[in-house]
Amino acid sequence: MSTIVDAFERPLTSLRLSVTDRCNLRCLYCMPEAEYGWLPKSDILDFEEIVRLTRLFVSLGVRRIRLTGGEPLLRRDLPALVAQLAAIDGIEDLALTTNGVLLADQAEALRAAGLQRITVSLDTLDRATFVRLTRADELPRVCSGLDTAARVFPGFKIDTVLVRGVNDGELLALVAEARRLGAELRFIEYMDVGGATGWTGEQVVSRREILSSLTSAYGPIANADSSPSAPAARFMLANGQALGIIASTTTPFCATCDRSRLTADGMWYLCLYATAGLDVRGPLRTGASDDDIAAIVRRTWEQRRDRGAEDRLASRDRGAFVPASALKRNPHLEMHTRGG
Repeated sequence: MSTIVDAFERPLTSLRLSVTDRCNLRCLYCMPEAEYGWLPKSDILDFEEIVRLTRLFVSLGVRRIRLTGGEPLLRRDLPALVAQLAAIDGIEDLALTTNGVLLADQAEALRAAGLQRITVSLDTLDRATFVRLTRADELPRVCSGLDTAARVFPGFKIDTVLVRGVNDGELLALVAEARRLGAELRFIEYMDVGGATGWTGEQVVSRREILSSLTSAYGPIANADSSPSAPAARFMLANGQALGIIASTTTPFCATCDRSRLTADGMWYLCLYATAGLDVRGPLRTGASDDDIAAIVRRTWEQRRDRGAEDRLASRDRGAFVPASALKRNPHLEMHTRGG
């Protein structure tokens, strides 16, 4: 199986595969608006189409698949899809990101189907703050999901988006909770991606600030091993606890980014900040052969020059990336549509 590279020699090795644009939370950094438009159900790829496209991407070099949404656990019969994906020769890592609300009931079935890794979002341990962040009183169910993940997927990851004035005072509590669960915590800078209509630079808690706070609490912090293409820079606390920081906002990693995203309705995006994608559902449903679709994907990736986070960092007048009015006209610009 060959691996293709883009204009900057970045390989196509990681695919974020969205299985739904729906979500059961309304996090302020992703879905802060009052109303949303959803993808037509007739456009959503069925399992056979998802598996076929995944095989094509794997034939071009993809080795890591991450199921996303929206909230992927809302997709009916998801373990059946996981089992089909797990059977594809060439996939080395099959993972899933979830908000954890439905995880306690589904974790064991997902593991049995062949899911290898899981990441759970946890932005706060305070119930009132959780409601403020998500507009849903679901922290107890998320905590149940976390405890289940610790048992079913030992060593799982926790993702925390930090927003100044909201949850930035919980760094140490979240570190302690990750340690209790045997999980690796990753702090994420608040990103000005599509959907973050309320984003301002003042709300971003930077990697530098995070490390400073952790150093004050735990002493000197050492660098830890990480993959060159991984989004998180990994660190080791003096107590031996590993954690990561994803600093896309202040310290972009575009130079090593090997990720692309396939939406639930078959739009392929080469960058989280891309304003246009490639429709692969159309050729799929109008009789194009596997070779025809693979050729389109290959040609598109080889022409890729996206460095979206770097472009945003260089922007003089940096505010919300996409205004709410534009999102209503084009839901594919939404973070919850194209997957994290």
